[in-house]
Amino acid sequence: MTRPRWLYGTVGLLALLIVWEIVGRTVFADSRAVPPPTKILSQLGHDGWSFYWPNIKATLSEAGQGWLWGNAIAIVLALFLVQFPVIERAGMQLALVSYCLPVIAIGPVLAILFNGDTSKVILAAISVIFTTLVGMLVGLRSADRTSLDLVRAYGGGKWSQLWKIRLRASLPSLFAGLRIAAPAAMLGAIIGEYLGAESGLGVAMINSQQSFAVERTWGIALIATALSGAAYALTALVGRTLTPWAAK
Repeated sequence: MTRPRWLYGTVGLLALLIVWEIVGRTVFADSRAVPPPTKILSQLGHDGWSFYWPNIKATLSEAGQGWLWGNAIAIVLALFLVQFPVIERAGMQLALVSYCLPVIAIGPVLAILFNGDTSKVILAAISVIFTTLVGMLVGLRSADRTSLDLVRAYGGGKWSQLWKIRLRASLPSLFAGLRIAAPAAMLGAIIGEYLGAESGLGVAMINSQQSFAVERTWGIALIATALSGAAYALTALVGRTLTPWAAK
C-alpha cells in the first residue's frame, strides 16, 4: 500500500516537536535559550492578534512590493538578454553584483537615501532579482529547437519566437525561481527592518530581544518562517495550476 507523501512529513514534524519539547524542558530549562513549543504557543496566545497583525502587515507589504518589483526587473532583463546576446555578459554581471551585495552594508545607506519603507522594499527586491533572472533565462533557452525553427520557416523573427515559443517554455523554470524568491523577499524586508523601521516583524524581534522575552522572540521567528513557507507554497500552487504540463 502506497502511503501519501504528506504522511511522512506530518510524522517527521510531530517527532521534531516532541524532541523539541523534551529538550526545551530538560537541557535548556535553566538557560531558557530554547523554550519548548508549548511555552512559545502560550506566549503567542498571550500577545494576541492585536500585537502581531500590525507587524505582519508591515512586513508583508514591504516583502510583497519588493517581490513584485524585483521579479519584474528580472523578467524584463531576462527577455532582453535572450534577445540581445551581446549585452548578456554585462547584464549577468550586473545581476550577480546585486546578488553579492552585503545587505547589512547597503541597508543603512538606503535608509539614509530613501524615506519610509522604500529602503526595505529595495532590499527585498535586490534579494530576488538574481534567482528569478537565472530561472527565467534557463526557461527561455529550454524552448524546443524544432518549434523555433518552425516559426523561423514561416517567416517569424526572434520576437515571434519569443512570444509564441520561448515564453511558454520558460514558465516552469520561472515559477521555480519565483518560489525561491518569495522567502528571499521576506528575509530582505526583515533585515531592512532590523536596520531601521517603525513597525514590522524585524522591529518586533529586536524589541523582544532587548527585553529578554525569549518566548516572544521565538514566536516572531516562527511566524516569519510560517509566512515564508506559505508564500513558497502559494507560488508553487499557482505554478502547478498555470503549468500543468510541467508536472507530468
